[in-house]
Amino acid sequence: MDRNYFGLTDTGKVRDNNEDTFIAETTATNDLVIACVIDGVGGYSGGEIASGIARQSILRHLNSERKDLSVLMKDAIIAADEQIMIEKQKVKEHENMACVLTLTVIDLQKNQLHYAHVGDTRLYLLRDGSLVKISKDQSFVGFMEDSGRLTEEQAMSHPKRNEINKALGFGAKIAAQDDYIETGQSPFLPGDLLLLCSDGLSDMVNKQGITDILIKKTTLQEKATELIQAANNNGGRDNITVVLVQNNKQSLVHEATKPAVKMEKPKPAVNHQALATSPIAKDIAIQRDLSPTVIPVAHKKNTSLVALLSALCLILLAFSLYMLWQNHIRANSIKQQKLSALQPIRNAQETKLQDTINKLIGNTLIISDSLFKSPIILNEDIHFNKDTLFIIAKTPIIIRSDSAYKGSAVSIKPISKYVYLENITFENFPTAILSQNNVLQLKNVQFNNCIKSIETTYTLPPNKYINGKIPATTFKIDSLPTTVTH
Repeated sequence: MDRNYFGLTDTGKVRDNNEDTFIAETTATNDLVIACVIDGVGGYSGGEIASGIARQSILRHLNSERKDLSVLMKDAIIAADEQIMIEKQKVKEHENMACVLTLTVIDLQKNQLHYAHVGDTRLYLLRDGSLVKISKDQSFVGFMEDSGRLTEEQAMSHPKRNEINKALGFGAKIAAQDDYIETGQSPFLPGDLLLLCSDGLSDMVNKQGITDILIKKTTLQEKATELIQAANNNGGRDNITVVLVQNNKQSLVHEATKPAVKMEKPKPAVNHQALATSPIAKDIAIQRDLSPTVIPVAHKKNTSLVALLSALCLILLAFSLYMLWQNHIRANSIKQQKLSALQPIRNAQETKLQDTINKLIGNTLIISDSLFKSPIILNEDIHFNKDTLFIIAKTPIIIRSDSAYKGSAVSIKPISKYVYLENITFENFPTAILSQNNVLQLKNVQFNNCIKSIETTYTLPPNKYINGKIPATTFKIDSLPTTVTH
């Protein structure tokens, strides 16, 4: 088997030690390629130990008895998690250690790859010059990016980009959770290129920058070296690890064949001259000449009467439609007048708040005493219609319901994918926040005398099979405000 795999790791420009490790080798039987990137967490010794335990577990399982690859890969990861937990209990200095990983096993003979993933390391597939991310980042920022709520640039610079939801060593008893390890398989066609990497690369180099390096006509070693150099040139804030696997078999291009055309027997030519002089043709011509000619008689009086009646009917129909249209306009005008009389008039403060949100350039609104005086009294709900919205009060601000108002304080529309509120108190609302399947994050937010703090609705398509789950709330209750630094 040709050397069509390569791995490389680098400490980066900020860290003093390298907690990453990788696998880029064939199995003992030399028929499969194992490619894996492991990113350790937990300090100078702990992260390195956790990633080393995971590496040994993977190699031991994948070089053991052969069975279903997906099962074998999951068993290796589960065993690594259990061994990391044992090590954490034995050594107090290692109690915070953990690791995340992306593992692939490639069968080049069958043009097939299997993968398993936990955490925020990544698996990419390059095909025909297009780079596709196969794995899903198991982190808050990764979820926001994968679901389109954050752009790649916003995710790369987000302050919580390194916070992960899943890892080996978190004590989650992953053997009992079917969805803890992300697994799958995919065709790996001739000409395809796989990239496995730690977040030290994906946080420093964007997707286009990675693609530009991978599509170059260079060796795998040169590509890996250039990727790491690009991450270091952009800051190198973390350890950087990449593994590349190439399916370098010749691509097969099949020539399209034309569909078979059914040949029809040629029809005998007709001799029109001979047919015209034949006795049968003469008889037909004589019969046509002898046929009686029917001359239509025009009934002018009846036609004129019908035309007159038709015109009268059209005029009557047009007049009836015009009257209906006028009645409709009049009824709508009366209805609008009644609705206008019933609608409360916004006060200056809430009008200013809504207009400021609507005309906001960017996605962050900083509320200060000079801009808004607390409390802001609402006669109508405030609409959030921006894709991403951060509303941060420099000093605590109160949003209070008018005594006659019975609606919500905030209505987050479906277009708003992510909303962040900080240092705000809602008072005297039946429901403070109406959310429609949005991602909502709160910091130092209070709900005083609100029957419902947050009410969330989910709109799902009818007549479809729905899969998924509503995650448990992650809101925390604190007696003191979290320290705010801006």
